[in-house]
Amino acid sequence: MNYGNIKQFDIANGEGVRVSLFVSGCTHHCKGCFNSETWDFGYGEPFTPNVENQIIDMLSPDYIDGLSLLGGEPFEKENQKVLLPFIRRVRKTYPQKSIWCYTGYTFDKDIIKGGRAYCDCTDELISYLDILVDGRFIEELKDISLAFCGSSNQRIIDVKKSLTENRTVLWENRSRKI
Repeated sequence: MNYGNIKQFDIANGEGVRVSLFVSGCTHHCKGCFNSETWDFGYGEPFTPNVENQIIDMLSPDYIDGLSLLGGEPFEKENQKVLLPFIRRVRKTYPQKSIWCYTGYTFDKDIIKGGRAYCDCTDELISYLDILVDGRFIEELKDISLAFCGSSNQRIIDVKKSLTENRTVLWENRSRKI
């Protein structure tokens, strides 16, 4: 897997100050995508153990609230396979920090068993996430007043509650506007 960018102090892609990893590779190709260069799976630099270690170090300060995964598309099957051991390590090293993930796939359709993005590591990967922002970016529904979303069709899902209740539970702060 390659990555396009790492933001060490990101306040736009989740609550608080975060480290954000922008993975490469996306098959959605949403019209108006803010990061279309990451559609190419070969874009950017290789995601190596050294890069993992750098991100682990970036997450260490107390003022860093957590990690955000974006893209490209973290839930492309080939990206999931690389991200799983890394996210497992992040969760073990920093159990108190939140992990957010942005995906164009939908939680209750594409990421479930039998869905387009489902593979042998999806269930474990999703279990480490706190928040999942799902749904493709739709340029005609773009709304810059929404916190943590690009278009109004996208949902901010509380993954832990959703897994516990066996239904999609929206994050309670979803209605927040910027």
